[in-house]
Amino acid sequence: MDDTRPVAGASLHVRDLLVTPRRWTLWRQRPRLIVFCLVTEAVAIGSTALAAGWVHPSGKDVLVMLALAVLGVTQAELGRQVERVRRRVNGTPHINMTSVWTFAGVLLLPPALVAALVAILYAHLALRSWYRLQRVPAFRSVINGSVVVLTCYVARLVLELFGVHGIEGALLDGWLGVGAIAGTVAAYFVANALLILGALNMTYRSIRELFGGWADNLVELATLCLGTLTALAITTQPVLVVMVVPPLLVLHRGVLVKQLEVAATKDEKTGLFNTLGWHNLATSELARAGRSNETTGVLMVDLDHFKQVNDTYGHLAGDLALKAVADTITAQVRSYDSVGRFGGEEFVVLLPGVGEEHVVTVAERIRHAVSELVVPVDFADDGRVIRDLSVSIGVAMYPNAGTVVDRLLHAADTALYSAKNTGRNKVVSF
Repeated sequence: MDDTRPVAGASLHVRDLLVTPRRWTLWRQRPRLIVFCLVTEAVAIGSTALAAGWVHPSGKDVLVMLALAVLGVTQAELGRQVERVRRRVNGTPHINMTSVWTFAGVLLLPPALVAALVAILYAHLALRSWYRLQRVPAFRSVINGSVVVLTCYVARLVLELFGVHGIEGALLDGWLGVGAIAGTVAAYFVANALLILGALNMTYRSIRELFGGWADNLVELATLCLGTLTALAITTQPVLVVMVVPPLLVLHRGVLVKQLEVAATKDEKTGLFNTLGWHNLATSELARAGRSNETTGVLMVDLDHFKQVNDTYGHLAGDLALKAVADTITAQVRSYDSVGRFGGEEFVVLLPGVGEEHVVTVAERIRHAVSELVVPVDFADDGRVIRDLSVSIGVAMYPNAGTVVDRLLHAADTALYSAKNTGRNKVVSF
């Protein structure tokens, strides 16, 4: 996984970065992200220097590294258009197909050559696949590469702790070798997830946000398995290694299709369901509630005086406020409740299988949490924050207020209208 994603205010060219370090986008990030990047890069460089002095690679090792680099570059070139689209639509930690080659390097190469392999692959990706993405700063490419280098070192350390020295040792050690490879796969996955957490510059993330869903995990596992097969092929019959590329390209394109399906139902600014996605899910949930004779609540949530936020702080800051409110609403409901954005500053929540008293309690909890929000304006140099936000909430219940989605939405909107007309920052039931 990695985190090469657009960042506001990052449009410098490579030549600018080389001659004017003071203009680097890194210095405009949060202090803790700056520290994380500098420390991670320093540790990666220091570890590589120590590894280079500790283990001297052979000529064969160099040839294997170059072969992996050529395969990685070839795969990246063949999938370059797919990769660009994936990164444009992806809003979560990115499953990087280069782990096929870097994990093979863990099993085949001395640590210093693994670092060289990562540097080649990420430099190529940055120059050929990422440069057309708008506002992607160079520091993210560097920190992603540094994270992968450290991930590879952790995985190799676990392999050595098993007493297994590379893929050849695993082949000789029978079931111990199998267990060592499995432990190395697990170490690579966990170390990468934990390290990328810092690169994402988040103060906290849930287990699902950190490790992704089952589909994300299966894709990551698939790339690591392909990396293991690549190492086996190079060790036993090198010419067979080219057979790894076609299934990898198919996997790459298949992941894109899934991401496009998800993107079609998601709101880009907040990551919530969009109108279509939420409406489809709510329709299915109400059908289930009808069969099981359950009550279901719908909340219509509107951010009060949002135009004033945009006028005071600007539209980019307004987007930050919307995202913060979206995250707050999501944090106050259950994992299987459905939260959507209906455009502008309006949100909608579906709460299946609960009574009206519980729904009103949840609405009040959301209202209170939003009132406590303090949203930093990240791109402002003066430390500005957005505070004193509030929401008005309308509540409607299935089946009393309606038995179809549109009727429930109308009822919740009517209650919301009443809340806004009677002072705002309150919850009103239909």
